[in-house]
Amino acid sequence: MKVYIASDHAGFETKEAIKRHFSDKFEWEDLGTHSSESVDYPDYAHPLAEAVAKSPEARAVLLCGTGNGVAMTANKHADVRAALCWNTEIAALARQHNNANVVVLPARFITVEEAFAIVDTFFNTPFEGGRHARRVEKINIP
Repeated sequence: MKVYIASDHAGFETKEAIKRHFSDKFEWEDLGTHSSESVDYPDYAHPLAEAVAKSPEARAVLLCGTGNGVAMTANKHADVRAALCWNTEIAALARQHNNANVVVLPARFITVEEAFAIVDTFFNTPFEGGRHARRVEKINIP
């Protein structure tokens, strides 16, 4: 499975660890940043969101220090449902109830091991559909 991934400087180290840890499971398309030098998070969140919006089956991982900035940026794009997840329960519910297609991680507030568990849960939890599908259909502004 091809998965998009991006971060700002605060998420860079965790992004790299995630890519290594899941290298046998995913084909990563890394949209940056490529170092821990200070950058502006929208410069990485927008291209990732555009890539996800173009492909209904796309999935992605997005990181910054708190996760808030990249989540806000990504969610400006139609058909992107970026969920800020700080534990596995939130990740599972984001998939089950919201059909999230981008998992957002707050790199400064979780361990690398927690990041691995969240990513694993996110990618292994299906959308439940049913009543949740009706709600997800109402997310985009007409």
